[in-house]
Amino acid sequence: MARIKGGLNARKKHNRVLRLAKGYRGARSKQYRVAKQSVMRALTSSYVGRKERKRQFRRLWIARINAAARINGLSYSRFMYGLKEAEIEINRKMLAEMAVNDAAGFAALADLAKSKLA
Repeated sequence: MARIKGGLNARKKHNRVLRLAKGYRGARSKQYRVAKQSVMRALTSSYVGRKERKRQFRRLWIARINAAARINGLSYSRFMYGLKEAEIEINRKMLAEMAVNDAAGFAALADLAKSKLA
């Protein structure tokens, strides 16, 4: 029985990695061994980055809500507690959007939160 060499499969694997490394500088985009390391690291970083992005957006929303709440005479934590006591369920993303684009609506929510705290 004739021996089958694995050249075609190896070439396909190499080309797949080199295609992912396209645009990298120097040997990182030309040599398989170096490109493989760079691609593995890049894929790991992109996975971590997708998780990190969610944390960063939540931090941004909280900062915006805090700034708008302080304009209305409340701290962030007191504002959120007042909304909870008033049984208003609105997420931080929407609150941040209101804080930036709808100051009057946010002020109404802040007044409602104040009344529940008092």
